Amino acid sequence: MSIKSDRWIRQMAQEQSMIEPFEPGQVREKGGNRLISYGTSSYGYDVRCSREFKVFTNIHSATVDPKHFDEDSFVHVEGDSCVIPPNSFALACTVEYFRIPRNVLTICLGKSTYARCGIIVNVTPLEPEWEGHVTLEFSNTTTLPARIYANEGVAQMLFFESDEVCETSYADRGGKYQGQRGVTLPKA
Repeated sequence: MSIKSDRWIRQMAQEQSMIEPFEPGQVREKGGNRLISYGTSSYGYDVRCSREFKVFTNIHSATVDPKHFDEDSFVHVEGDSCVIPPNSFALACTVEYFRIPRNVLTICLGKSTYARCGIIVNVTPLEPEWEGHVTLEFSNTTTLPARIYANEGVAQMLFFESDEVCETSYADRGGKYQGQRGVTLPKA
């Protein structure tokens, strides 16, 4: 298994529509405004989060239970940024839609710019032949409110290509998050 370079990422995006929309370079500025970078990096791809956020709240005293998820556990926020309360959690999704090849495992990691502010992105695998918008999980580990920006870099995808094709892919198993669009809540 080997980690894939920027050249491989650009080739897969063009030939197999692995990432849509796709940015072949690294974007750090737009319209004269500095951004948290997104797009192709040396050995990965920095994704953006959409304008849709689900911020966890205790207004309704709901219990977070992955088998019986209560939508009263969060408030829906849409905008150019989202403030996550201290010691709280939010969901978002990538702007980019992914189609992972059968011989590739992709790992989502947080960007250091956010990590240095105490905002942690959950490490998430994208299994072979999974496709969809990636639901991103953000934890604000600080005692202060923390801001996340839509349409700017929030996490990095690393691509690992295997020497052999997996026997059973995510699509073969009929995975419950296959083809997800937008922020997708837990499914039992």
